[in-house]
Amino acid sequence: MKKERLSEAVVTHIVLIFVSFIFFFPVLWLVLASFSASGSIYDYDGFFPKSYSLGTYIKLFTDTQMYDYPSWLRNTLFVAVFSCVLSTVLVILTAYTMSRFRFKMRKPLMKATLVLSMFPSFMGMTAVYLIMINFNLINNLWSLILVYSAGAPMGYLVQKGYFDTISNSIYEAARIDGASNPTIFWKVTMPLSKPILVYTALTSFAWPWSDFILPNMLLKNRDLWTVAVGLTHLGETEFSRFAAGAIFIAVPIVILYFSLSRFLISGVSDGAVKQ
Repeated sequence: MKKERLSEAVVTHIVLIFVSFIFFFPVLWLVLASFSASGSIYDYDGFFPKSYSLGTYIKLFTDTQMYDYPSWLRNTLFVAVFSCVLSTVLVILTAYTMSRFRFKMRKPLMKATLVLSMFPSFMGMTAVYLIMINFNLINNLWSLILVYSAGAPMGYLVQKGYFDTISNSIYEAARIDGASNPTIFWKVTMPLSKPILVYTALTSFAWPWSDFILPNMLLKNRDLWTVAVGLTHLGETEFSRFAAGAIFIAVPIVILYFSLSRFLISGVSDGAVKQ
């Protein structure tokens, strides 16, 4: 039995290492490409650049006459931060309402939301574009924030499932002590919901941070482009700049994940059940 378990462990680790390499190699290639001295994708020695330089990253932030990466980065950060705040609030309120309150149209609304979530979001892009035109919101960063935030509550089911796991005895004890519904939400539910709050905030930030389709449709002015849109307009001789911009845009997501990951493993109740 020990030999069988050892052989299974060895095979499992070999498979995991192989799969990890498959996913890691494109990332490694992109990082090395961002340091290419020539900048062109055609001047490679096989998979990798012939020579390396830090000039690409310097050029990324200093050569802004045609490709204003710092401006794109500011636009992306503006949209992502405000979308994150609004989306997180709307999703949490929607999920808490569906989890803790019982009303007449609750189940039909949940079923309708589930059915609508099966359709890809880009199916409504034409309607969104026409609405933005009628409200004169083309070439406006707030149009992106409104669309991202308005669609966010549709994905409340994960958060609702989390709220469903919180013990009812906590809420009953709070009501016995005279707490109102807003007090229960802010002083009981929120302190117990750090993991799902972090998850919601991260996903609400990551979507607009890296989205391409919606900004490309609504932002026609070069000065209002986000990073995803701007990078796609780089020429073939600027591939190293594209790689550097793609690597740099991934840094905030990595920092956020590692700085907030400790909340993801927090328990639901943390000893808060009143005895």
